[in-house]
Amino acid sequence: MKTLDEVDLKGKRVFMRVDFNVPLDKEQRVKDDLRIRAVLPSIRKVLDAGGRLILASHLGRPKGKVAREFSLRPAAEQLSTLLGKPVPLAPDCIGPEVENLVAQLRGGEALLLENLRFHPEEEKNDPGFSEALAGLADVYVNEAFAASHRAHASVQGITRFAPVCAAGYQLQKEIEYFQKAMENPERPLAIIVGGAKVSTKLGLLENLIPRTDCLIIGGAMANTFFKARGLETGQSLVEDDFVEKASRLLEAGKKRGIQILLPVDVVVSSDQSDGAKARQVPVEKVPEDMRILDIGQNSLEAFEAALAKCRTIIWNGPMGVFEAPPFNRGTFALAEFLGSLDALTVVGGGDSAAAVRQAGAEKKVSYISTGGGAFLEMLEGKELPGVLALGK
Repeated sequence: MKTLDEVDLKGKRVFMRVDFNVPLDKEQRVKDDLRIRAVLPSIRKVLDAGGRLILASHLGRPKGKVAREFSLRPAAEQLSTLLGKPVPLAPDCIGPEVENLVAQLRGGEALLLENLRFHPEEEKNDPGFSEALAGLADVYVNEAFAASHRAHASVQGITRFAPVCAAGYQLQKEIEYFQKAMENPERPLAIIVGGAKVSTKLGLLENLIPRTDCLIIGGAMANTFFKARGLETGQSLVEDDFVEKASRLLEAGKKRGIQILLPVDVVVSSDQSDGAKARQVPVEKVPEDMRILDIGQNSLEAFEAALAKCRTIIWNGPMGVFEAPPFNRGTFALAEFLGSLDALTVVGGGDSAAAVRQAGAEKKVSYISTGGGAFLEMLEGKELPGVLALGK
């Protein structure tokens, strides 16, 4: 896989696939620019080298149709602010008008193409669309790790037509940290898995159990494991179809001698709105009319005691409904604790990353991945089409 530093950029048309699929507020302004800031080093590298930069991204799910609410204009405005120089937004991502705008670019200037997913051919990985995108460029750079698990035209298909392909700095960093954490980790290795559903994490758990030393399970997905152990969970979210599978996973971990920790106490309430009344109970005493919405203090202390002994920690998924106080305490406290450790701490997944930032621990953990689904698929042991395509 060629890197950005190995490519001649001066005067070249550089097509950089980024992931500016960022959250917007009601006024259509960028709420969280983490993904934009993450690729600034690659953007500046091209501009400083005198390259003519063509940025391309998707936003949301417009389903192959032009939709104003999914325009990349807010991203163009935010990027212009961060760079301190204008980055105009093209009216489309292919076609004569776009070609003219690209032709007018001078060295050190950038242009952002309009939402790739306004064209259905993008998600279909259409060869004609891929070739049209590649026709804009002398060099293709993948700087969209968060989209690299998709075999889309701008991620995979374009590499068949672009003269030169390379990985951006952020994509390189994502892969390097994953390799440090999973392929040759300093042990003991701990994996923390949370979130809502076991069903979305089955592949991850099956892949990780043979590789980890300590597995911590929290969030609503822990409820299914509680039921597998014969515990009542009140009105909590439980995936009944996966109770047997959860039981088998616990047994597999036990046979391998892995330390598997589930919450021993939980925070429950009949209402999960902001400021709702809540109380802490042992997992054996969840009231019939209440839901489990966070881990309890004893659980947090048990998790911290286990993690303090580990040299490498990967975290994917919150411990509770962290968006609504008081059910954010477990997730935020865990984020702060990870930030205090002298260990390699890698956080991946949109909710986990957001929780770490909200807890003020963004600069204390070793690394926060910008990729939700892509990070999850790598944890599952899958190869990413967008990364594989760079090794052609």
